[in-house]
Amino acid sequence: MEDYETEHFEEKILNDLSSITLKKGAINPSLFTKYEVKRGLRDTDGRGVLVGLTEIGDVHSYILDEGEMIPVPGRLIYRGYDITDLAKGFMEDGRFGFEETVYLLLFGNLPNKKALADFKQLICTYQRLPENFARDIILNAPSKDIMNGLARSVLALYSFDANPDDVSVKNVLKQCIKLIASFPSLAAYSFQAYSHYYGNQSLVLHSPQADLGLAENILYMLRSNHKYTDLEAKLLDLALVLHAEHGGGNNSTFVTHVVTSTGTDTYAAIAAALGSLKGPRHGGANHKVIQMVENIKENVKDWEDDTEVTTYLTRLLTKDAFDHSGLIYGIGHAVYSISDPRAVVLKKYAAKLAHEKGLENEFNLYAKIEELAPKIITQYTNSNKAVSANVDFYSGFVYRMLNLPLEMFTPIFALARISGWSAHRIEEIVNAGKIIRPAYKNVEPRKKYISLDERG
Repeated sequence: MEDYETEHFEEKILNDLSSITLKKGAINPSLFTKYEVKRGLRDTDGRGVLVGLTEIGDVHSYILDEGEMIPVPGRLIYRGYDITDLAKGFMEDGRFGFEETVYLLLFGNLPNKKALADFKQLICTYQRLPENFARDIILNAPSKDIMNGLARSVLALYSFDANPDDVSVKNVLKQCIKLIASFPSLAAYSFQAYSHYYGNQSLVLHSPQADLGLAENILYMLRSNHKYTDLEAKLLDLALVLHAEHGGGNNSTFVTHVVTSTGTDTYAAIAAALGSLKGPRHGGANHKVIQMVENIKENVKDWEDDTEVTTYLTRLLTKDAFDHSGLIYGIGHAVYSISDPRAVVLKKYAAKLAHEKGLENEFNLYAKIEELAPKIITQYTNSNKAVSANVDFYSGFVYRMLNLPLEMFTPIFALARISGWSAHRIEEIVNAGKIIRPAYKNVEPRKKYISLDERG
């Protein structure tokens, strides 16, 4: 069979099989209501179905008053501490806070000066990758997607571990801290390989510096001249803190619990979480915010004109502009309604960086979209549900101001969230819960077997 005929045959068969799959795979939507299925593990009022307990993170967005959900300004709690207070503490001290936050998430308490210094030194010890790892694992098979490159590198590190399947708390803790420390190098090298082999850019790999924190090393390794301002590094550090944890119910953290409950190794569990975070419904939203705002900048002449901005935002909702999805990206959240505390904190410091870089006009455009979009959405949907800017709305803008490549936006999220994943993995192991296995009801009718010769 000639090549053309082979390709034609393959395409025809796959098209036919896809049509069958689409037709047969669709379940009658009414059955989900009939059997009271909690689709997405959420009740019809939007509340998550309680499937576990945790002491690590808490997302607070409403109070119950006589059974009615009353929205309140959002709060994010790490180990009992309000994220706003944590950020204020280290930012006002002029300190970096991510390593301190990692310590808090893993061990449940804020470290004193000696404990923090010891922990930072341990992270420094673990930052360098195994010898020849970058060449043999990352450069020899560069990935077109940095998240996939990260996942593959994490799985490859299994082979460099003398006790990879030891799930004792001490060993898992060591594995998790090593991964947290090595993620900046894994991500930076994966990007450099991508940039070289798929973007025809020069290949330059910088080793992490022992005297720099994780946020600083990210900028150091990604920038060819190694240079960055103190505010740039502090703001990236803050972004890592704000993305580090979001309760046990967010998709990638729940995946970590599910996979950990099987008894598998740390590398498999973290790779699974990376696969979850890669999905555009979870970790890739700030890409869309950047692209949407660029589209608005091109089509709105006067960024300060409320009427002109409102008109274009309405066109987004009516699917007449940008990607025709009907969404204003970065506005609204599955849990928060009145406000996302991460966005509130990040906006304050994003304004300072915008001033440093002469981007006040662009920051003001973001602020105007944040102000107008909720009103437009409420009017268009005829809903009383409050919506507000989420953390993705400003994080993408911050990363753009930091000159981080778009391909690194979700990996930066992963660099932060692995600290939360690690804490939840250890919590699942310590509590020795059962394997997580929710129920699915089969609604396919029983069938009588038909011999091959009798099938049409």
